[in-house]
Amino acid sequence: MNAMRIVILGGTGFLGGTLVPRLAADGHRLLLLSRNREAHRQSTVGRNVTVVSADVYDPPTLRRHIAGADAVVHLVGILNESGRHTFQRVHVDLVRLVVEACRDTGVHRLHLMSSLKAGQGTSAYLRSRGEAEALVKASTLDWTIYEASTIFGPGDGLVSRFDGLLGIAPIVPLPRPRAKMAPVYVGDVAEAIARAVADPSSVLRTYELYGPETWTLIDIVRAIRDARGRHRAVLPMPDALGRLQALVAQFAPGKPFTPDNFRSLLTDSVGEVDGLAQLGIHPQRLSAWLPRLLGPSVRQRRLDEARSRRRP
Repeated sequence: MNAMRIVILGGTGFLGGTLVPRLAADGHRLLLLSRNREAHRQSTVGRNVTVVSADVYDPPTLRRHIAGADAVVHLVGILNESGRHTFQRVHVDLVRLVVEACRDTGVHRLHLMSSLKAGQGTSAYLRSRGEAEALVKASTLDWTIYEASTIFGPGDGLVSRFDGLLGIAPIVPLPRPRAKMAPVYVGDVAEAIARAVADPSSVLRTYELYGPETWTLIDIVRAIRDARGRHRAVLPMPDALGRLQALVAQFAPGKPFTPDNFRSLLTDSVGEVDGLAQLGIHPQRLSAWLPRLLGPSVRQRRLDEARSRRRP
């Protein structure tokens, strides 16, 4: 496999933290475009990895950094809108700028991170993801698209988020409790992209990336609770109350839940064609990872402490 010069947008985020060292291990020279290089100096640790501060919404800046690359990997995405960072601007307008920059600089290879069920349902999140995919597919670039279900791993927005909530709330009211998803391990997603980067047959293909287990949302929350040994009530809510909860929670710090999050949960995040299998990857299970993501349960920690006190 020939080493490439790869420009990555969103490389300092959750997925990028796993993908960057994986690509660097293959010998690729990586340039990460970041809004604030100083905040991500740790991302420069590693062979052939450079982080630069860049306004990726500025076409001349984008063209300057992309010029001469063998490929561009676009990982940028948001789950909630905030200020000028809207779904339209982040998911659609930025992808359009990247496609145009690739075209103008003669860079033909583009890898786009998207979402399972992109373009389906009623949420602005999924709709904008679908619009971004349509832009890429309508281009003349050699593209590959990755449609991932909910991604889990250390520091994720799934297990970590609910673990934190269960740690402070005696009762957890849960909207859309029967919403289905097939959580996929962050390392498997990174491996999928790395293999596709090296495989010319991945051009003009879309890979659905999802895990081997299908969960309902309430089962995930209960599994997190039980793994921690916590006594918390997880209260399934009817849709009418779930919508009301979203209307209120969107104004809380950090926007823990919004009406668009609710609409996203109306569309199950489960796949049909196993993209990981197509790339020769045996996926890891959320159930197997939960103990590692959460550490010892409260009960286990107490047992360990009691044993240590009994030792002479």
